[in-house]
Amino acid sequence: MTVEKKRVVSARYFDVKIISNRVDGFGTTARVVVLAGTNRVDVLDKALLRPGRFDRHITVDEPDIKGRDQIFQIYLERIKLDHKPLYYSQRLASLTPGFVGADIPNVCNEAALIAARAEESHVTMNHFEEAIDRIIGGLEKKNKVISKLQRRTIAYHEAGHAVVGWFLEHTEPLLKVTIIHRGTSTLGFAQYIPNKNLLVIKEQFYDRTCMTLGGRAAEKVLIRTISTGAQDDLEKVTKMTYDQVAVYGFSEKVGLLSFPQKEDSYEMSKPYSSKMGAIIDSEVQEWVDKAYECTIKLIKEHKEKVAEIAELLLEKEVLHQDDLLQVLGERPFKSAEVSNYDRFKLGFHDEEKVVETKVVLS
Repeated sequence: MTVEKKRVVSARYFDVKIISNRVDGFGTTARVVVLAGTNRVDVLDKALLRPGRFDRHITVDEPDIKGRDQIFQIYLERIKLDHKPLYYSQRLASLTPGFVGADIPNVCNEAALIAARAEESHVTMNHFEEAIDRIIGGLEKKNKVISKLQRRTIAYHEAGHAVVGWFLEHTEPLLKVTIIHRGTSTLGFAQYIPNKNLLVIKEQFYDRTCMTLGGRAAEKVLIRTISTGAQDDLEKVTKMTYDQVAVYGFSEKVGLLSFPQKEDSYEMSKPYSSKMGAIIDSEVQEWVDKAYECTIKLIKEHKEKVAEIAELLLEKEVLHQDDLLQVLGERPFKSAEVSNYDRFKLGFHDEEKVVETKVVLS
């Protein structure tokens, strides 16, 4: 008891001595290193960021596709696979844009649990895809009661997204589309394999807007009524278009001005007059209306294919790109560079091999 008490006292005294030397400015040879981390730099007191407090600021961003590949290789070693870890890591890295280090072991654990519930001896790609769907969209609601009319509306809505995106040049390649109900509000979704673009051009914004409006357009043209299913789509379109007009300076009427929005809010800091606000609102409405007209035209042009995709969705519930190829044919646009979708199909550890294969296929 006596010995333990002495150790505690000495440890406390040691800590106090170091802190007092550091605070009063003396004893600079005391080797004290203070580490701190935060994911909200914007709310830190400026006094903490003065020179001499924290002299090294290190930003840890989310991993890119090759970083995710390396993290996956670590965690894939711990589970039993039907292929080598490298086979899965390169494909899973392509499927998980935006995932951080904590998400990746979650994918591996979820896939292993799915395989165990199915009494499988190995974890396969199907298990990983189901795990990613569960993490992105939530748990599958098999007992959810949905009427035939609502299910048909969901199928045509998702088919509209798929077909519009297929025939636009600046949209991401579609991997699969599903009408399986997940989570609390996800009635269906389409999964894409986006590229990490540091810069986005105006044409990309326009095509993405059209693709996002594809669900509402399909409802109007083929079902001849509209539902509340497009609420999330309209929210994305609104934010995207306001960013173009009021933040990125794409509008000639607004000019080379930028009014950034507050985080997680549509409220802007408004260093402009009510007249300028009216111009911004008018431009946003005009751009969205123009994109919607283009989307309606595209849906009418391919309405037979939209209907065919929707009926297949009602039958199978999940359509992969091979199913879409049979109905829609090859996409009319080819990427000059290797995309993340090419890496997903062929692997990306040997970039020269991917390029050669891409050239042969095209």
